Amino acid sequence: MAAASVPGVERTRGADLVRCAWGESAPEYVVYHDEEWGTPLHGDDALFERLCLEAFQSGLSWITILRKRPAFRASFAGFAIDAVAAFTEDDEARLMADAGIVRNRAKIRAAIANARAAQQVPGGLDALLWSFAPAGPRPRPATLADVPATSPESVAMAKELKRRGFAFVGPTTAYALMQATGMVDDHVADCFRAAPA
Repeated sequence: MAAASVPGVERTRGADLVRCAWGESAPEYVVYHDEEWGTPLHGDDALFERLCLEAFQSGLSWITILRKRPAFRASFAGFAIDAVAAFTEDDEARLMADAGIVRNRAKIRAAIANARAAQQVPGGLDALLWSFAPAGPRPRPATLADVPATSPESVAMAKELKRRGFAFVGPTTAYALMQATGMVDDHVADCFRAAPA
């Protein structure tokens, strides 16, 4: 079905696929939308990377983070929790001098502190984060306007992360993390990535 035939639905068509409208606004978004966003992701280090990147995105556009992602990975030791937890003041200074990443001292310190907090999570970061994934089916958003910025689960996740010493992870960032890692699936109804109900 062509996007134009669905009144009020914000979709675009490219390469014969109907995507969420944001998914075609830049080449990086096409790849991210088609291959990552909303796909279930597991693994402590993989989820730590997403947690860090979502925190670095706060106040910026996601495209900025996507374009800097290779530099982030290189600068943050591939987001290996144990490696980042061992970063020192010298590493912080190195990161502040790295033009390839977002040079925000509070966010850099938060990433290091979050790695140390992640080391202390019984059962691992994966189990903790996924424990907040909503159970059961959810209504699929019909349009981008139907996609929430937070949810009761993201509020609870943010509160628990803060209790455990994590920083820069409020309810909106937690919800973005949930979307990015497939804990929730907010691909809109006519997007080719939308899982059947």
